[in-house]
Amino acid sequence: MSSPLSPTVRGMLWMAVTGVLFILLNTTMKWLTHDLDPWLVGFLRYLMGVLVILPPALRLGLRALWPRAPKLQFVRGLFHAGGMTLWFAALPMVSMAELTAIGFTGPLFICVGAVLFLKERMTGARWAAVIVGFTGVLLVVSPWKGAGFSGVSFGVLLMLTSAPVFAGSFLIAKALTRFDRPDVVVLWQHIWVSLLLLPVAIAYWTMPTAAQWGLLIVCGVLGAAGHYCMTRAFRVADISAVQSVKFLELVWASITGFIVFGTVPGFWTVIGGAIIFTSTLWLARRETRTVERKPTGA
Repeated sequence: MSSPLSPTVRGMLWMAVTGVLFILLNTTMKWLTHDLDPWLVGFLRYLMGVLVILPPALRLGLRALWPRAPKLQFVRGLFHAGGMTLWFAALPMVSMAELTAIGFTGPLFICVGAVLFLKERMTGARWAAVIVGFTGVLLVVSPWKGAGFSGVSFGVLLMLTSAPVFAGSFLIAKALTRFDRPDVVVLWQHIWVSLLLLPVAIAYWTMPTAAQWGLLIVCGVLGAAGHYCMTRAFRVADISAVQSVKFLELVWASITGFIVFGTVPGFWTVIGGAIIFTSTLWLARRETRTVERKPTGA
């Protein structure tokens, strides 16, 4: 029996789950970076991901785990590790408003890349949802107000450069779903990022405590699960169609901040969140109607 949901809506649901998992991951990693170097936390989060994914994946057999496009897997690892390097290098030099606003430019780069490199059809509805969602993000972070935005500094340039590099990683992940299963794509991403970040981790090595190791394992589970859900989204739907859901992470972050830290969302956070949520629901309904209008075969 076929699913009553369109492929795009199913992809959007996978992306919504991805956002929740990544917000929980980032909250845990932020807690760990109070005592451990961020570079080390980033490396160990991917290494723990390998250890989490590998045991159940081995049940498929070694032959099933070997990628059909190994060179493309390596290139994806280079892009992702490069994006992380730029992101961590920029982190001390940018404000939280800049970090949030620039981080959410990723869907814009992905949509452009999907049209240019994957030949996806970027409809007006998809562009509208992405642009309106990004507008909601800007209303929340308001980087132009007060000391929130420091102009085009070197840190801002590094952060801006990381966005299209990460977008390249995700576009390659979409391409890889044509060759490999989602769990294989995620496993090899974690393997290559761990190997590429190993020299930096050695330079900043500090032995974590038992409690920190426990949290790092949690990070491995959350990160692997998040990337798995995201890869499932890319497998069932156009990558350009699910990008507006990315902005929901700001909504999940506000809810998590209220539950964990007792931070009450401000007026513009509520307004921006409502805009993001509405644009996402509108696109989901629009894509569903498009599928419903298509003629079915006999």
